[in-house]
Amino acid sequence: MRHLERHRTKKIGWLRAAVLGADDGILSTASLVVGVASAGSPRQQVLLAGVAGLLGGALSMAAGEYVSVSSQADAEKADLAIERRELATQPAAEKEELANIYMQRGLDPELARAVASQLMAHDALAAHARDELGITKEVTARPLQAAAASAATFTLGAALPLLVVIIAPLGHLSLIISVTSLLCLAFLGAMAAHTGGASPWAGSRRVAFWGALAMAATAGIGRLFGTTIS
Repeated sequence: MRHLERHRTKKIGWLRAAVLGADDGILSTASLVVGVASAGSPRQQVLLAGVAGLLGGALSMAAGEYVSVSSQADAEKADLAIERRELATQPAAEKEELANIYMQRGLDPELARAVASQLMAHDALAAHARDELGITKEVTARPLQAAAASAATFTLGAALPLLVVIIAPLGHLSLIISVTSLLCLAFLGAMAAHTGGASPWAGSRRVAFWGALAMAATAGIGRLFGTTIS
């Protein structure tokens, strides 16, 4: 019978970008509208500020993730090109290098060299990419995937405080946005931690703490100025 295992590392490529996008969508948009609402602005202007924050934030997240992950992908391609060249010009040295890696992991020299020989005969570049460079299919950089995940989840996250702006009483707008956003952030933190195999409570607490701090800061700034945006 085939033994099936489900590993968390297969989710790393999209999980980081998705969690970052959703968290930033909720937190940045909620902080923005809380600050504007705390300044005494009417609902229409609070909503307008939130929509502008959503559009600008989603595009910024997509561009930032794409550029960042593209840089990682470029570095991986450059390392693979170097490795491919060395395999073509110095195969014996590369085989010994791979064997040394296995010896450091606990194999005896004879077995390490045998394993290195067999793996290089099968796919030398893949063996060196995995065991020397740490590049695997599961964790390799995917710029478009990261950009799309960040933009989509930022938009979904930002839509939550905007929905509250539309339906909540204007007199308690800042409070209701803050509470609902913190609950959403706590839930998101718990889900992300659970998906990554960590404690949901720990994930929930750390996200809620920083969310409360950010919204408290923007609310304080809004009340300090106490003027309506015009």
